[in-house]
Amino acid sequence: MRRRNGATAVAAILLATGCGGAEEPAGSGREAVRTEIRAVVAEAGMPESKLPGPGDESGTATPADERERVAVRAAACSAGWQYIGPFVDDSRGKYEKTLTGLAGKGWKQSGKRFEQPVGEKGDGTAVQVVLKKEGWTLYARHNPSRVLGADILSFTATEDTCMKQFTEQEIDLLSGSWGEESDEGSGP
Repeated sequence: MRRRNGATAVAAILLATGCGGAEEPAGSGREAVRTEIRAVVAEAGMPESKLPGPGDESGTATPADERERVAVRAAACSAGWQYIGPFVDDSRGKYEKTLTGLAGKGWKQSGKRFEQPVGEKGDGTAVQVVLKKEGWTLYARHNPSRVLGADILSFTATEDTCMKQFTEQEIDLLSGSWGEESDEGSGP
């Protein structure tokens, strides 16, 4: 069964695609959220990221299909920072320090912390924490992927009001894009 939390699906798509380029929603405070997240990440000693952050202008071509158009609209609801690259010394400690820094800025944990072992040989633990603040939901993720030989770290915030503009069909389009679900029943 598909999750009904559209923001989770969109955050995953934004991390995977690095989509951006849409105009900022009026009154969202997106730039302030982006600046706050990036300042806390830098204070925690995270590496410099060469990737566009969620919601950043990526300079990509015009979206080719409906899924890409919806992803661009979703990017307009997002702000954050992401890193996919060589393993970072003490990446989990820096992740935890970032969470502490965000808490110091008023972000409050929402729900349980999710942890799951990764790799066949217990190569590490993937973790996700959801935080909320003033109409924003932030997904903080760390996945030490031995298969990819990389650390995957992201702090993606989505504006709750902005996310309400998406229909269930659009959320399904984003979340079903991994090929895990059939197209059956996804018609108009």
